[in-house]
Amino acid sequence: MAAPLSKFDLWKKTVPVPRTFSDPLEHRAFLKFRLAQAYRIFGKYGFDEGVAGHITVQDPIRKDCYWFNPWGVHFKFMQPEDLILVDQAGNIQENESGPSRWLNGVAFLIHSAIHQARPDVVCIAHSHTTYAKAFGTLGIPLDPLTQDSCAFYKDHALYDEFNGIVDDMEEGVAIANALGSKKAIILQNHGILVSTESIESTVYFFISLEKCCQAQMTADQAAAARGIKTRLIDPASAAQTYEYLGSELWGNFAGTPEFDLLEGEEGKRFEYVPAPKETA
Repeated sequence: MAAPLSKFDLWKKTVPVPRTFSDPLEHRAFLKFRLAQAYRIFGKYGFDEGVAGHITVQDPIRKDCYWFNPWGVHFKFMQPEDLILVDQAGNIQENESGPSRWLNGVAFLIHSAIHQARPDVVCIAHSHTTYAKAFGTLGIPLDPLTQDSCAFYKDHALYDEFNGIVDDMEEGVAIANALGSKKAIILQNHGILVSTESIESTVYFFISLEKCCQAQMTADQAAAARGIKTRLIDPASAAQTYEYLGSELWGNFAGTPEFDLLEGEEGKRFEYVPAPKETA
Protein backbone atom coordinates (compact mmCIF):
# COMPACT_ATOMS: atom_id res chain seq x y z
CA MET A 1 0.00 0.00 0.00
CA ALA A 2 1.41 3.41 -0.98
CA ALA A 3 2.36 5.81 1.77
CA PRO A 4 -0.10 8.69 2.27
CA LEU A 5 0.80 11.94 0.57
CA SER A 6 2.21 14.72 2.71
CA LYS A 7 0.33 18.00 3.05
CA PHE A 8 2.88 19.57 0.70
CA ASP A 9 2.40 16.86 -1.93
CA LEU A 10 -1.37 17.26 -1.69
CA TRP A 11 -0.97 21.04 -2.04
CA LYS A 12 1.22 20.60 -5.14
CA LYS A 13 -1.58 18.66 -6.83
CA THR A 14 -3.85 21.73 -6.59
CA VAL A 15 -1.40 24.14 -8.25
CA PRO A 16 -1.52 24.44 -12.06
CA VAL A 17 1.44 22.91 -13.88
CA PRO A 18 3.61 25.44 -15.80
CA ARG A 19 3.22 25.48 -19.55
CA THR A 20 5.41 23.12 -21.60
CA PHE A 21 6.35 23.05 -25.27
CA SER A 22 7.14 20.26 -27.74
CA ASP A 23 8.34 22.69 -30.42
CA PRO A 24 11.61 24.39 -29.40
CA LEU A 25 10.97 27.31 -31.77
CA GLU A 26 7.59 27.95 -30.16
CA HIS A 27 9.25 27.70 -26.76
CA ARG A 28 11.82 30.31 -27.78
CA ALA A 29 9.10 32.60 -29.14
CA PHE A 30 7.12 32.27 -25.89
CA LEU A 31 10.14 33.01 -23.70
CA LYS A 32 10.95 36.11 -25.75
CA PHE A 33 7.33 37.25 -25.48
CA ARG A 34 7.37 36.62 -21.71
CA LEU A 35 10.73 38.34 -21.23
CA ALA A 36 9.54 41.47 -23.01
CA GLN A 37 6.43 41.36 -20.81
CA ALA A 38 8.64 41.06 -17.71
CA TYR A 39 10.45 44.26 -18.68
CA ARG A 40 7.15 46.08 -19.14
CA ILE A 41 5.97 44.82 -15.74
CA PHE A 42 9.18 46.13 -14.16
CA GLY A 43 8.59 49.44 -15.91
CA LYS A 44 5.05 49.56 -14.54
CA TYR A 45 6.38 49.03 -11.00
CA GLY A 46 9.03 51.72 -11.44
CA PHE A 47 11.88 49.22 -11.21
CA ASP A 48 13.84 51.09 -13.87
CA GLU A 49 16.72 53.41 -12.95
CA GLY A 50 17.70 55.19 -16.13
CA VAL A 51 19.40 52.52 -18.23
CA ALA A 52 20.31 50.33 -15.23
CA GLY A 53 18.59 47.03 -14.48
CA HIS A 54 18.34 43.88 -16.54
CA ILE A 55 16.45 40.61 -16.90
CA THR A 56 17.85 37.69 -18.90
CA VAL A 57 16.57 34.29 -19.96
CA GLN A 58 18.44 31.25 -21.21
CA ASP A 59 17.66 30.34 -24.80
CA PRO A 60 15.93 26.92 -24.98
CA ILE A 61 17.63 26.02 -28.26
CA ARG A 62 21.14 27.34 -27.76
CA LYS A 63 21.69 26.71 -24.06
CA ASP A 64 24.97 28.62 -24.07
CA CYS A 65 23.20 31.81 -25.14
CA TYR A 66 21.00 34.25 -23.25
CA TRP A 67 18.45 36.88 -24.25
CA PHE A 68 19.25 40.41 -23.07
CA ASN A 69 17.52 43.76 -23.44
CA PRO A 70 19.17 46.23 -25.79
CA TRP A 71 20.79 48.86 -23.59
CA GLY A 72 19.07 52.22 -23.64
CA VAL A 73 15.56 51.03 -24.56
CA HIS A 74 13.06 51.87 -21.81
CA PHE A 75 11.55 48.88 -20.03
CA LYS A 76 8.02 50.01 -20.94
CA PHE A 77 8.87 49.93 -24.65
CA MET A 78 10.39 46.43 -24.69
CA GLN A 79 9.06 44.02 -27.33
CA PRO A 80 10.20 40.48 -28.29
CA GLU A 81 11.74 41.68 -31.54
CA ASP A 82 13.96 44.13 -29.61
CA LEU A 83 15.79 41.45 -27.62
CA ILE A 84 19.36 40.45 -28.39
CA LEU A 85 20.88 36.99 -28.11
CA VAL A 86 24.37 36.83 -26.59
CA ASP A 87 26.73 33.88 -26.14
CA GLN A 88 28.96 33.15 -23.15
CA ALA A 89 31.82 35.15 -24.68
CA GLY A 90 29.65 38.26 -25.01
CA ASN A 91 29.15 37.98 -28.77
CA ILE A 92 25.83 39.24 -30.10
CA GLN A 93 24.26 36.69 -32.43
CA GLU A 94 23.55 38.49 -35.67
CA ASN A 95 20.79 36.30 -37.10
CA GLU A 96 18.58 36.19 -34.00
CA SER A 97 19.05 39.63 -32.42
CA GLY A 98 16.96 42.78 -32.70
CA PRO A 99 18.02 45.95 -34.52
CA SER A 100 19.69 47.71 -31.58
CA ARG A 101 22.92 45.87 -30.76
CA TRP A 102 24.05 47.82 -27.71
CA LEU A 103 24.77 45.33 -24.91
CA ASN A 104 25.04 46.45 -21.30
CA GLY A 105 28.47 45.14 -20.31
CA VAL A 106 27.65 45.13 -16.59
CA ALA A 107 24.57 43.02 -17.24
CA PHE A 108 26.63 40.56 -19.25
CA LEU A 109 29.36 40.24 -16.62
CA ILE A 110 26.90 39.52 -13.81
CA HIS A 111 24.31 37.43 -15.61
CA SER A 112 26.65 35.31 -17.71
CA ALA A 113 28.63 34.35 -14.60
CA ILE A 114 25.46 33.20 -12.84
CA HIS A 115 23.99 31.43 -15.87
CA GLN A 116 27.23 29.50 -16.33
CA ALA A 117 27.51 28.62 -12.63
CA ARG A 118 23.84 27.66 -12.33
CA PRO A 119 22.54 25.45 -15.17
CA ASP A 120 19.22 25.20 -13.31
CA VAL A 121 18.60 28.93 -13.66
CA VAL A 122 16.47 30.03 -16.61
CA CYS A 123 15.81 33.66 -15.70
CA ILE A 124 17.76 36.29 -13.75
CA ALA A 125 16.56 39.76 -12.76
CA HIS A 126 18.56 42.58 -11.20
CA SER A 127 17.70 46.21 -10.65
CA HIS A 128 18.31 49.13 -8.30
CA THR A 129 14.90 49.32 -6.65
CA THR A 130 14.24 51.88 -3.92
CA TYR A 131 13.68 49.74 -0.84
CA ALA A 132 16.23 47.09 -1.81
CA LYS A 133 18.88 49.78 -2.25
CA ALA A 134 18.04 51.25 1.14
CA PHE A 135 17.96 47.84 2.83
CA GLY A 136 21.22 46.89 1.14
CA THR A 137 23.03 49.71 2.97
CA LEU A 138 22.42 47.87 6.27
CA GLY A 139 24.60 44.94 5.25
CA ILE A 140 22.23 42.34 6.75
CA PRO A 141 20.00 39.56 5.37
CA LEU A 142 16.23 39.47 5.67
CA ASP A 143 14.72 38.29 8.95
CA PRO A 144 11.87 35.73 8.97
CA LEU A 145 9.59 38.59 9.94
CA THR A 146 6.45 37.88 7.90
CA GLN A 147 4.83 35.03 6.03
CA ASP A 148 6.08 36.53 2.76
CA SER A 149 9.66 36.91 3.94
CA CYS A 150 9.68 33.18 4.79
CA ALA A 151 9.79 32.56 1.03
CA PHE A 152 13.45 33.62 1.32
CA TYR A 153 14.21 31.76 4.56
CA LYS A 154 17.72 30.33 4.19
CA ASP A 155 17.32 30.87 0.44
CA HIS A 156 18.90 34.27 -0.06
CA ALA A 157 22.46 35.48 0.28
CA LEU A 158 24.21 38.73 1.10
CA TYR A 159 27.07 40.09 -0.98
CA ASP A 160 28.64 42.34 1.62
CA GLU A 161 31.02 44.23 -0.66
CA PHE A 162 30.71 47.10 -3.07
CA ASN A 163 33.63 47.58 -5.41
CA GLY A 164 32.09 50.11 -7.76
CA ILE A 165 30.50 49.39 -11.11
CA VAL A 166 31.01 45.77 -12.17
CA ASP A 167 33.61 46.09 -14.91
CA ASP A 168 35.40 42.74 -14.93
CA MET A 169 34.51 39.06 -14.98
CA GLU A 170 36.03 38.48 -11.54
CA GLU A 171 33.37 40.63 -9.88
CA GLY A 172 30.60 38.82 -11.74
CA VAL A 173 32.03 35.49 -10.61
CA ALA A 174 32.27 36.78 -7.03
CA ILE A 175 28.57 37.66 -7.07
CA ALA A 176 27.73 34.25 -8.56
CA ASN A 177 29.79 32.53 -5.85
CA ALA A 178 28.06 34.54 -3.13
CA LEU A 179 24.66 33.61 -4.57
CA GLY A 180 25.60 29.93 -4.55
CA SER A 181 22.55 27.67 -4.90
CA LYS A 182 20.12 30.25 -3.51
CA LYS A 183 17.45 32.07 -5.49
CA ALA A 184 18.14 35.63 -4.37
CA ILE A 185 20.93 37.86 -3.20
CA ILE A 186 21.06 41.28 -1.57
CA LEU A 187 23.89 43.31 -3.07
CA GLN A 188 25.21 45.70 -0.43
CA ASN A 189 24.95 49.37 -1.47
CA HIS A 190 23.60 48.23 -4.83
CA GLY A 191 20.26 46.41 -5.15
CA ILE A 192 18.89 42.88 -5.38
CA LEU A 193 19.10 39.96 -7.80
CA VAL A 194 16.74 37.01 -8.21
CA SER A 195 17.43 33.85 -10.23
CA THR A 196 14.94 31.01 -10.72
CA GLU A 197 13.74 28.37 -13.16
CA SER A 198 11.13 30.52 -14.89
CA ILE A 199 10.43 34.10 -15.89
CA GLU A 200 7.20 34.10 -13.90
CA SER A 201 8.80 33.03 -10.63
CA THR A 202 11.73 35.42 -11.06
CA VAL A 203 9.34 38.34 -11.53
CA TYR A 204 7.22 37.26 -8.56
CA PHE A 205 10.10 36.73 -6.15
CA PHE A 206 11.77 39.97 -7.26
CA ILE A 207 8.62 41.99 -6.54
CA SER A 208 8.16 40.15 -3.25
CA LEU A 209 11.77 40.67 -2.14
CA GLU A 210 11.48 44.41 -2.78
CA LYS A 211 8.32 44.49 -0.65
CA CYS A 212 9.95 42.41 2.08
CA CYS A 213 12.83 44.89 2.28
CA GLN A 214 10.27 47.66 2.68
CA ALA A 215 8.32 45.74 5.33
CA GLN A 216 11.41 44.95 7.43
CA MET A 217 12.64 48.54 7.43
CA THR A 218 9.16 49.77 8.33
CA ALA A 219 8.80 47.22 11.13
CA ASP A 220 12.30 47.91 12.48
CA GLN A 221 11.60 51.64 12.54
CA ALA A 222 8.27 51.17 14.32
CA ALA A 223 9.83 48.81 16.86
CA ALA A 224 12.72 51.19 17.55
CA ALA A 225 10.27 54.05 18.12
CA ARG A 226 8.57 51.95 20.81
CA GLY A 227 11.76 50.69 22.36
CA ILE A 228 10.98 47.08 21.48
CA LYS A 229 12.22 44.44 19.05
CA THR A 230 10.31 42.89 16.18
CA ARG A 231 8.94 39.40 16.83
CA LEU A 232 10.47 36.90 14.43
CA ILE A 233 8.86 33.71 13.16
CA ASP A 234 10.38 30.65 14.82
CA PRO A 235 12.72 28.50 12.68
CA ALA A 236 10.39 25.50 12.39
CA SER A 237 7.45 27.62 11.24
CA ALA A 238 9.66 29.63 8.90
CA ALA A 239 11.00 26.45 7.30
CA GLN A 240 7.52 24.98 6.91
CA THR A 241 6.24 28.19 5.32
CA TYR A 242 9.26 28.30 3.02
CA GLU A 243 8.49 24.79 1.75
CA TYR A 244 5.28 26.14 0.27
CA LEU A 245 5.88 29.80 -0.52
CA GLY A 246 9.56 29.55 -1.42
CA SER A 247 9.15 26.83 -4.02
CA GLU A 248 9.58 27.26 -7.76
CA LEU A 249 6.08 25.89 -8.25
CA TRP A 250 4.60 28.61 -6.04
CA GLY A 251 6.71 31.34 -7.61
CA ASN A 252 5.54 30.40 -11.09
CA PHE A 253 1.91 30.17 -9.99
CA ALA A 254 1.99 33.42 -8.01
CA GLY A 255 3.82 35.30 -10.75
CA THR A 256 1.54 34.32 -13.61
CA PRO A 257 -1.29 36.74 -12.65
CA GLU A 258 1.11 39.66 -13.21
CA PHE A 259 1.38 38.58 -16.83
CA ASP A 260 -2.35 37.91 -17.09
CA LEU A 261 -3.01 41.44 -15.82
CA LEU A 262 -0.60 42.94 -18.33
CA GLU A 263 -2.26 41.01 -21.15
CA GLY A 264 -5.65 42.26 -20.01
CA GLU A 265 -4.41 45.84 -19.90
CA GLU A 266 -2.63 45.69 -23.25
CA GLY A 267 -4.99 43.33 -25.09
CA LYS A 268 -1.97 41.43 -26.35
CA ARG A 269 -1.51 37.67 -25.84
CA PHE A 270 1.03 35.17 -27.09
CA GLU A 271 0.29 33.76 -30.52
CA TYR A 272 2.78 31.56 -32.29
CA VAL A 273 2.92 31.58 -36.07
CA PRO A 274 5.41 28.99 -37.35
CA ALA A 275 7.77 30.12 -40.07
CA PRO A 276 6.71 28.84 -43.52
CA LYS A 277 8.47 25.68 -44.56
CA GLU A 278 10.92 25.98 -47.40
CA THR A 279 9.86 24.25 -50.59
CA ALA A 280 12.20 22.54 -53.00
